[in-house]
Amino acid sequence: MRSPLRHRPAQTDFTMLYVLLIIMVLSWSANFVVAKFTLQEVPPFALLVLRVWLSAAILLAVYFSRGKNRRRRLQPGDWRSFALLGLLGVALNQTGFTVGIHYTTVGHAALMIALSPVFVLILATRMKLESLTLLKGLGMGLSFTGVVILAGEHGFGSDSPTLLGDMITLGGATAFAFYAVHGKRVSARYDTLTLNTFAYLAGALIVLPVGGWQLFQVNWEAVSWKGWLGVVYMAAVASVLAYIIFYYALTKIAATRVIVFTYMQPVLATTLGVLLLGERVTPYLLGGGALVLTGVYLAERGRG
Repeated sequence: MRSPLRHRPAQTDFTMLYVLLIIMVLSWSANFVVAKFTLQEVPPFALLVLRVWLSAAILLAVYFSRGKNRRRRLQPGDWRSFALLGLLGVALNQTGFTVGIHYTTVGHAALMIALSPVFVLILATRMKLESLTLLKGLGMGLSFTGVVILAGEHGFGSDSPTLLGDMITLGGATAFAFYAVHGKRVSARYDTLTLNTFAYLAGALIVLPVGGWQLFQVNWEAVSWKGWLGVVYMAAVASVLAYIIFYYALTKIAATRVIVFTYMQPVLATTLGVLLLGERVTPYLLGGGALVLTGVYLAERGRG
């Protein structure tokens, strides 16, 4: 008969893993509010460049801190793959978040980003990697109905205060879905740290000509320590730490169990937006949000 003491290390490991997953979700949820506060001092494109370049610098430092024997080098010809991943997963995705949230609310942005798994499913279906089932189709339909309700809260005219931000954020979520699908092919040859390091390096080179011009329009002396702290948080915590936890968790437990934790993100982010930014909870937000989250849940469940 085995001693019960032999089960304790495994239980301790899982407890620590779930603690890390909670930290990940809290980090991503708080990132919406941190971005809103930071954007009061740093304009969106300048913040985009700072965040991506600082993230790339941190990842590069961690990458080179490994010994040469543990460091995975870029294989000849793979620079094209990383250029594509940098464009989709870093440049377009981070532009969608940073610029998008500047023009919309935390609640709207969080729900738009929550649609990423649905876009992944659509791409996988189109590429014949997965089949379309009734449950998946129902989930996608509910999700997009929820998006229409959210986007139409203030009408669909040019005078809507959130429509532009909603669409930009939705574009970023779509780019991340392309990144997730194409990243699977590259991830078979590279570990998580190497993949993210080279993807961020490529993304940093792409966003510089896109948003670098705004760096020269900022009165940096007027940026407070809170503004700089926001930049550091968005890069070091939300971009580097949280994603390392996410990919680490995928190596330990099933992806479906990891995804369950991400369902809490839009709820927590919206709650923080209400408490810290005074954002309003409207029937559109509640109804559209319920449809989006229900749809994402059904779509993911249909994938097994």
